[in-house]
Amino acid sequence: MGKIAVLEYFRVPPRWLFVKVVDEAGNFGWGEASLEGHTQAVEGCLDAWSEKYRGMDADDIEQIWQMSWRGGFYRGGPVLMSALSGIDIALWDLKARKLNIPIYQLLGGRVRNKIQVYSWVGGDRPHDVTAQAQARIDQGFHAVKMNATEGVGWLDSPSMIDSVVERLKAVKALGIDCALDFHGRLHKPMAKQLAKALEEHRPLFIEEPLLSENISAIKELASLVSCPIALGERLYNRWDVKPFLEAGCVDILQPDICHIGGISEMKRIAAMCETYDVALAPHCPLGPIALAANIQIDTASPSFTIQEMSLGMHYNNTGQDLATYISNPDVWAVKDGYIDILTGPGLGIEVDEVRVRELSKNAKAWTIPTFEGPGGELREW
Repeated sequence: MGKIAVLEYFRVPPRWLFVKVVDEAGNFGWGEASLEGHTQAVEGCLDAWSEKYRGMDADDIEQIWQMSWRGGFYRGGPVLMSALSGIDIALWDLKARKLNIPIYQLLGGRVRNKIQVYSWVGGDRPHDVTAQAQARIDQGFHAVKMNATEGVGWLDSPSMIDSVVERLKAVKALGIDCALDFHGRLHKPMAKQLAKALEEHRPLFIEEPLLSENISAIKELASLVSCPIALGERLYNRWDVKPFLEAGCVDILQPDICHIGGISEMKRIAAMCETYDVALAPHCPLGPIALAANIQIDTASPSFTIQEMSLGMHYNNTGQDLATYISNPDVWAVKDGYIDILTGPGLGIEVDEVRVRELSKNAKAWTIPTFEGPGGELREW
C-alpha cells in the first residue's frame, strides 16, 4: 500500500514528455506520455489529473486506469489516452520496482529471451537511404524502415512510384529487410498503385498505406496485394482496434504504448492480436521510457514479432537520443538484429533524473511540420 503523493511531468528534447509518480513512502516510477506536436495539450490533462489521483493507492493500477477512462464522461482520443499512458506506465514501473522484479513478471512472465528490432533510415523526405541503411547494418540491425514518399498529391505522377521502388531495391540490395511507411500520406488513387508496384519487391510490410479512418479502403487494398499491411499508431484503445481485426484488413498491428493507454491497454490488445492471428509490432519512434515499456509487453506476448526503436532517428538532431536520459544505455546494444530483454526491476532502465530536470528547463514543444503541394494545397505529413 502506498498513496500517490506526487505526479510530475518533464518536457525534454527532442520531442518527448516524461512522467514521474512518487508515493508517500518515496517509491517512484517513470512513464512517458509523448504525443508528437501536442505536448501542451497532454500537459494540461496531466495538470488536471495530478490533483485527482493524489491520495489514491499507487498499487491500484487498473482502478486508476478505469477512473481515467470512465470517470470523465468523454473517452479516448490521442490527448486523454497519451496522458493516461504516461501515468499507467509509471505506476507499473513503481509497483515492479517495489517488488524488485521486471514488469513482465507481473504480466505472466517471459515467452522469449531477446527482442527483434528495427530502426529508421531516410528522414521525413527520404534521401541517402543506402548509406544510412549500411550504417544500420554496421550497428547490428537486420531490418529498417523508411518513409516511402514525401508529400503526395491525391493523384500524382507515376514517376513518384518509380522512385519509391528504386529506393526499396537499393536498400534491399545491401542484404537487409526493409519496411515502407506510407505515413497516411497517400490517398486511394496512388496507394493502390504503389502497393501493387512494391509487391514483387517484397517489403517487410507497408505501414499506414491509407489513413485509419478509411477502413473500407484499407480493406479493399488488403484484397489487392499480398504485402503485409501494418497500422495502429493512430488508434487509441481496444475499441478503435476492434473493427480492423474484425475486418481482417491488418496483418501487423502497431499500437503506440504512449497513445493507447499504456502497458495495461497494450497487454489487452496483444491478446486480441493473438485471437485474430495478427502480429504485434509496437510503434515507438519515441523515447527510452516508451521503448522500455514496449519491451516489457514484447517479452510477455506470444503475438509480438518486431520492435521499432528510435536509435539514431533522423529527428534526434538536437543531440539527444535513447541513451541521453538513462544511466544504463548498454541495454540498447543491438546484436545480430536483436536486443536483450530488460532484466532490471520495473522498466529495466535507470532514468537519469538530474539530466531530465536539467534538459527540461525551457524545453520547447515540438511543432508538427506541414507539407504543401505546388498549388499551395495542404498535403498529409
